[in-house]
Amino acid sequence: MKNGKARLAIVAGGAGFLGSHLCDALLASGLEVVCLDDLSTGRRENLRHLEARPGFRFVEANIAAPLPEAVSRMRKHPDAIFNLACAASPPHYQADPEHTMLTCVMGTRNLLRLAEETGARFLQASTSEVYGDPDVHPQREDYWGHVNPTGPRACYDEGKRAAEALIFDFRRARRADVRVARIFNTYGPRMRADDGRVVSNVICQALAGEDITVYGDGSQTRSFCYVDDLVDGLARLMACDTDPEGAVNLGNPVELTVADLVTRVLALTGARSRILRLPLPTDDPRRRRPDIDRAQALLGWHPRVPLEEGLRATVAWFRREIAPALRSRPAPLDLETG
Repeated sequence: MKNGKARLAIVAGGAGFLGSHLCDALLASGLEVVCLDDLSTGRRENLRHLEARPGFRFVEANIAAPLPEAVSRMRKHPDAIFNLACAASPPHYQADPEHTMLTCVMGTRNLLRLAEETGARFLQASTSEVYGDPDVHPQREDYWGHVNPTGPRACYDEGKRAAEALIFDFRRARRADVRVARIFNTYGPRMRADDGRVVSNVICQALAGEDITVYGDGSQTRSFCYVDDLVDGLARLMACDTDPEGAVNLGNPVELTVADLVTRVLALTGARSRILRLPLPTDDPRRRRPDIDRAQALLGWHPRVPLEEGLRATVAWFRREIAPALRSRPAPLDLETG
């Protein structure tokens, strides 16, 4: 609170899966929220329950373009700017790689300049994809990564890496107070059925009675963090007054094979789907697990929602909200990104 008034946060990408949950949490904590989204992958349906709520405002905007006057000339300056704007699944970010790269770089620059002008603290939703297909396991924040700079995923991987470089240049020049979260695979209600992430793919295929698509032999691993835990980590990182001086991993350190995930989802849904094996996509990471020692020491944060509980809630959401349209949706294209 400032002078008895609720503080203001801007959430870029706030109509997306993760962004909409963050808007919920910030409003619940007493902040006013301005949500920016160009709705290229975000959905207004994710915000319907907030539209009439006092303290919430939606502005349709592409952050890679100059910010609209509704933002640059706001009556009240923001205290916090969260940048979650960018498609985060391979089928979506590869569909328009130029837009993906510009959102990562130009969008981050525009929001950093807003933070510089207003004195707001800036938090970047970066990604475990900055580690690429890692040679170091688990991944620590001081690992520089193993990324293909010219491959089909580079618009996202290198876009996020370039955004981090820009952010820490602003920090070194003392132009902005910054935080960077490297987010590992997150799942939960409001995921898109067509986003190509492994959790949504498997759940939707199981509920639709389709074959389950597994890329490779299913031995590749991911570490799945429930959305409520991840949002808690973002809020803690933004509120932390200790400068982390670098990125902070946020994710679940429990490692799971894709084959094990499929087994668990089949058990939860009661589906009798067969397994359809396809070749691994280009540059798809073989292993993915965060080292979260820094988040635990700095933020007192660690995931609390067990995988079984989180999957049950996610299956229930897809069954209730998405199942009637599942049979008409396009086939999935790729594995999940961070």
